[in-house]
Amino acid sequence: MANIVVVGTQWGDEGKGKVVDLLADQAQVVVRFQGGNNAGHTMVVEGRTFISHLIPSGILQNKACYIGNGVVVDPEVLLDEMESLGKMGVAVNPGNLGISERAHLIMPYHKALDLARETAKGKEKIGTTGRGIGPCYEDKAGRRGLRFVDLMDFDAFARQAREVCEEKNFLLTGFFQAEPVDAEAMIASFADFARRLAPHVTDVSEAVDQAAAEGKSVLFEGAQGTHLDIDHGTYPFVTSSNTVAGNVCAGCGVGPGRVHGVLGIVKAYTTRVGKGPFPTELFDEVGDRIQERGAEFGATTGRRRRCGWLDMVLLRASVRLNGLTGLAVTKLDVLTGLAEVKICTAYRLNGKEIKRFPANLDELAACGPVYETHPGWDGDISGARAFSDLPENARAFLRRMEELSGVALKIVSVGPGRDETMVLENPLEKP
Repeated sequence: MANIVVVGTQWGDEGKGKVVDLLADQAQVVVRFQGGNNAGHTMVVEGRTFISHLIPSGILQNKACYIGNGVVVDPEVLLDEMESLGKMGVAVNPGNLGISERAHLIMPYHKALDLARETAKGKEKIGTTGRGIGPCYEDKAGRRGLRFVDLMDFDAFARQAREVCEEKNFLLTGFFQAEPVDAEAMIASFADFARRLAPHVTDVSEAVDQAAAEGKSVLFEGAQGTHLDIDHGTYPFVTSSNTVAGNVCAGCGVGPGRVHGVLGIVKAYTTRVGKGPFPTELFDEVGDRIQERGAEFGATTGRRRRCGWLDMVLLRASVRLNGLTGLAVTKLDVLTGLAEVKICTAYRLNGKEIKRFPANLDELAACGPVYETHPGWDGDISGARAFSDLPENARAFLRRMEELSGVALKIVSVGPGRDETMVLENPLEKP
C-alpha cells in the first residue's frame, strides 16, 4: 500500500477529515504535519458527527495517530478533545496517539496577543481564529518557543516560560493596553498538562519512518487549504504555516522518498471563511442556496462560509504546488437541483483573459471569472456508489473537472456520511 498526502486544494473546509477517515480503514498510520486547532475536520459516521481540531482523523478507526513537529499544540484544547472523544466512545491513549517532542506549545500569551492584535486592527483585521496560532509560529521562528520536550523538564520549562511571559506582558500592557497574563497561574496549569500528556510525547519522526520501513501505509493529513499557505496563499489572508504537500517532510520528519502520492480534496464548488479576494464568490440566491444546503459554517469558528462556483484557476495552481496525483471531489450532492452549474476556467483582468493565479491581491480582487455553463441535474444522488449511478449531467461535470485539472478522479463524495462515497480508484494502491 502507498503512503499518501491528503491536502485541501482551495481555502480549506474541503472535506479532508471525511476522506482521511474513509481511507484510514486501509492505512495503519495517520499523521498531522502542520497547523493547529484553527483547523476543524468533520466526520459523520453512522449518523454521529465527530469534529477533530488536533487529533488526526484516523483516531475513529483506532489507527496509530501522530501529531508532528510542524503542528503547534494548545495542550488544553488537546486534552479537551481527548476527553470529548472518550465520551463518544472513541478511546484515546498512548497506544494510538503520539505527540512529537519537537512540537511547539501554544501558550496563553500567544492567544492574548492574537486577540489583542485583531482588536487593534479593527476593520482591517486578518480574520484569525484568535487561537494563538500565528504568535506561536512567530516564537518558533524567533527561537523563543517552548516545545513538548521542554515541558518534560518542568523546572527548566518554568524558567523559560517566566522569561518569555515577561516580554509578552510588556507588549500586551504597554502597546495594546490589554490585560497581562498571570505567569504563575499559567505555569501551574502547564504542570498538570505535563503530567497528563507525558505518556503521549515521543519521537514522531522515528516512529513514522519505522512504520513506513515496515511497509505500513501512512496517511499524512493536511489542515486548512493550499491557498491559505503562508508562502503560496493569498497573503496576508493566510494561515501561519505551509499547507502544501511539500511540508510533510519538514512537518513530521520524513524523507521525500517515503511519499508515494498526493490526493487533493476539492469541493464541487468553492468556499472561503474570512476576508480576502474570492473571484467566483456568489452574492445571489444561488450562493445562499449552496451555503444552506452545504451547511457551510466553519467547524472551528462557526463563521458563515462565503460560497461561489468551482474555480479551476485556483485548482490548477494547487495541482502545480502540490504535485497532485489524484482528486477527491466532495459535496457534489449540494449542487443537485440547480438548473445550471458553472465552472470558472480563466480570469478576466484589465480586458485580458488570464489563466494564472495572481500573487498581487489588488490584481486578484480586480479579476472577473470567465465561466463555462453546464446543465444541472436532479434527484437524490446520495445512494450512488458507482460512477454510472450518477445522472448524465453530473458525470459530464466531473469529467470536465478532470479534463481541466489534468488530474484523475479517485473519489467522489455524494453525502456527509462515510458510506456516502464512491471510490473510483483506490489512492492507497501503488501504481
